[in-house]
Amino acid sequence: MSQDLELALELADLADPLALARFRERDLVVETKADLTPVTEADRAVEEAIAGRLARDRPADGVLGEEHGVRAADGNRRWIVDPIDGTRNYARGIPVWATLIALEEEGEIRLGVVSAPALDRRWWAERGSRAFANGDPVHVSSVERIEDAVLCFQLEAAPAALVERCWHARSFGDFWAHMLVAEGAVDGAADAVGVSVWDMAAVQVIVEEAGGRFSDLAGAARADGGAGVTSNGLLHEELLDALGSIRGQTPGV
Repeated sequence: MSQDLELALELADLADPLALARFRERDLVVETKADLTPVTEADRAVEEAIAGRLARDRPADGVLGEEHGVRAADGNRRWIVDPIDGTRNYARGIPVWATLIALEEEGEIRLGVVSAPALDRRWWAERGSRAFANGDPVHVSSVERIEDAVLCFQLEAAPAALVERCWHARSFGDFWAHMLVAEGAVDGAADAVGVSVWDMAAVQVIVEEAGGRFSDLAGAARADGGAGVTSNGLLHEELLDALGSIRGQTPGV
C-alpha cells in the first residue's frame, strides 16, 4: 500500500465520524444549491476537513471538491473529493451514501476510496494492486449473457429493452451500484445522466482493479465524461448499445 493510499484511507477515517454525527439528526441543515441539488452542513464539514488535511500533508497537490471548488496544484497531481455521494439519501435518513476520494496523477486516476459508514462498508483500489472491500479482495462476475445478468440503472435512464431481457433489474443508485459491480453481485450499472468527475473518479479505479470495465456513454474510459457505465467487461458493449439513445442528452457526451 502506497503512502498516498494510506493517506486516502486516513481521509476516509476523518470523514466517516463527521458525516455519521449528523446523519438522521432532526436539526440537520439542508440547503439547495444554484443547480437545484441539495447540500447539507455535513457535506461542507467533511470536505473542509479533507481539504485541510491535504493542505497540511500534500500542500503541492491540487484539490477538486464538489462543494468548495478547486485548489490549484504545483504539479500534475490532484485529489478529487465528493464529501457525500448520495446527499438526498443522507438528508432523508437513507443509509446509502458515501465519501468518495480519488487521486489523479498525469491525467490518470491512480487510486480511489469509497467509504460508506452507514452501510459499514468501505472499498478501495490502487493501480496494479487489486480492489478490496473491508480488506477482502473483490472481483467482478463472469456472467456472459444479459438474460443471466443483474443490472442497475438510474430510473430516469433505464433502457426498457435491457430491463425486460435481464434476469433482474434494480436501481440501487449512486456509488453503491458500481461497488456491487466490483464485488460481482451486480453485472452492469449505469449512471447515464447528471454525474460529475467527483462521482466517478474513485468508482473507475475500483471497478477496473476488480477486473471490470468503466466508461462514459461513448465507451471512453474517462471519469469526466458526464456519465458512468460499469460492468464485468463481458456485457459492456451491449450496455453501451442499449444506452446509445441517451448520448447527446448528457453534457460532454
